[in-house]
Amino acid sequence: MVEAEELKVKSFITKHNNEKKALIAILQDIQAEYNYLPQEALKIVSVCLDIPLIDIIGVATFYRAFSLEPRGQHLITVCLGTACHVRGGPKILEEFERKLNIRPGETTEDCQFSLDTVACLGCCAIGPVVVADGDYYAQTTIRSVDSILKKHRKKEKKNEEHQKN
Repeated sequence: MVEAEELKVKSFITKHNNEKKALIAILQDIQAEYNYLPQEALKIVSVCLDIPLIDIIGVATFYRAFSLEPRGQHLITVCLGTACHVRGGPKILEEFERKLNIRPGETTEDCQFSLDTVACLGCCAIGPVVVADGDYYAQTTIRSVDSILKKHRKKEKKNEEHQKN
């Protein structure tokens, strides 16, 4: 890991007063910065907090919010719980797979989108549900897949334009 990135990771640890009990918060900060948990960052956390690397990886793999693999800028999650399943969740997932040319757990070649599934989001009454970057889409249909993707592609372009200015 480059020295500047190492300092960035150490700043997250310092922000939480080098406390072991803040491990999850530190991992959240690292994930927010890199969009996943790089192995080198986990090693730095291990050394600084004196926690075995295997224990940190155990925490990181226990929670679905963390990823040890690089993810796309946009995360699309399709609910496949019972209510969403019977209302067309699998067909909606197939449409995302077709449009993005990836399967659940994968990221597009341009690193724009990652696709995931979940067993239940707990909002069965409004299913089928898709979550894109934290935005919930209720009663999703195959026809709404394009508009969901378009909205998040526009969001990416706005962010790029904002960064240029």
